[in-house]
Amino acid sequence: MIHAALLLALFADFDSNFTGRTLRFDYHHVGTAGEQHVAYSGLRLEGEWAGSRRQLVDPETLGQYRFRVLDAASGELVFARAFSSIYGEWKSTGDAKQRWGSIEESQRFPEPKRPVVLALDERGDDGVFKEFWRQEIDPASRFVDRSPLVKQGEVLTLAENGPAATKVDLLVIADGYTAAQRGKLEADAKRLTGALFSTEPFKRRARDFNVRVLHVPSTSSGISNPRKNEWRTSLLGLAFNAFDSDRYVLTFSDRALREAAASVPYDALILLANERKYGGGGIYNLWATCTADTEPSAYVFVHEFGHSFAGLADEYYSSQVAYEDLTKPGVEPWEPNVTALLDPAKLKWRDLVDSGTPLPTPWNQAHYDEVDLAYQKKRKDAIDAKATEETNEALMREIKALTQPLLAAEEHYGKVGAFEGSMYLAKGLYRPEVDCIMFTRTPTTFCKVCERALEQTIRRYVD
Repeated sequence: MIHAALLLALFADFDSNFTGRTLRFDYHHVGTAGEQHVAYSGLRLEGEWAGSRRQLVDPETLGQYRFRVLDAASGELVFARAFSSIYGEWKSTGDAKQRWGSIEESQRFPEPKRPVVLALDERGDDGVFKEFWRQEIDPASRFVDRSPLVKQGEVLTLAENGPAATKVDLLVIADGYTAAQRGKLEADAKRLTGALFSTEPFKRRARDFNVRVLHVPSTSSGISNPRKNEWRTSLLGLAFNAFDSDRYVLTFSDRALREAAASVPYDALILLANERKYGGGGIYNLWATCTADTEPSAYVFVHEFGHSFAGLADEYYSSQVAYEDLTKPGVEPWEPNVTALLDPAKLKWRDLVDSGTPLPTPWNQAHYDEVDLAYQKKRKDAIDAKATEETNEALMREIKALTQPLLAAEEHYGKVGAFEGSMYLAKGLYRPEVDCIMFTRTPTTFCKVCERALEQTIRRYVD
């Protein structure tokens, strides 16, 4: 137990700058592939600040964007948080080259006691953040929405291990569950969070998490699936086919989501869809999504949380995606588990590589690609034919049975190196190990590099 005097000492700087409540900045991220703007929407007072009261400035190693709060009088940086966004993904699609887009976004931060400057930065190709928007705000002004929070739905507590400020507060929000499906939601949430906390490093750090589930009943079961002309009205507005990718599940209703979650302490969100169809998504420091009833739902739950919680990149490269220039040639990705290997001597996970392991690390990529690309064609044909989920899951089992022994037979299997093929590119980007939860649906563990990144993220919340 932390002594009260020590807590006071740790939180002294926090208390001098912040009230202890949470302030939310709502805005629209607007632009095209080559131009971006911020349309300020407003400020909303939420409940108690659930984040760390000691580690208030994120390290500048992750994220496509960064949000900063500076004291208006002195210019001192009092809060900073790196993140990625739906807009950041959209601007890399062909659609963004043809038209303007507008995405709802929000940033949550401790309510300041004095006027501050809010700033948004974007990471350049050189890895350095550059400011593209700023505005001074007075948190005491009458333009801050202080209306009472309306508690929505029921909160189910699955794990309570300590004060919000010293734990990772994980909130699972249900979408597409009716009032009559409350029992199913509770069972689904216990099963899937159980899978998460059976996976390292979450298993050994389980007591560093508080886990809650928010159930706001939907009027109908399930979420929208545009490709099959199936439409549902739900709290979060989750839907398949984001960026025209059949399996990609997102919501573009950030304001509704934040209002629903505002009365519950949270650091990380997982949006759980009551669906049989395979799907999910995860964006760093935004949220993860997962469908509950697909056969590999436990895997998807853990994989997508890896994205949203620690900024882990997808390590696969053959599946269809809408991105056209997410990573430029010759640029080192910020994601902790992918590298362009511009200088093997400076590999970001070099300390985990055994002295006898070559860089780049050889593996039988040609054989793997032959097998996997044949599967991807079958999968696309099944999607186009609107095949049943049973058919799609049979294909997943088929490819798993073929690729699992291929990867396990690799000379450097289980060792850290630099294996070519990652983050949607077969050439030019490298992943740390032959296989990982971020590469295929086969393993039940993260590679050593991903596990370390997750561990470091937990520590930033827990102090």
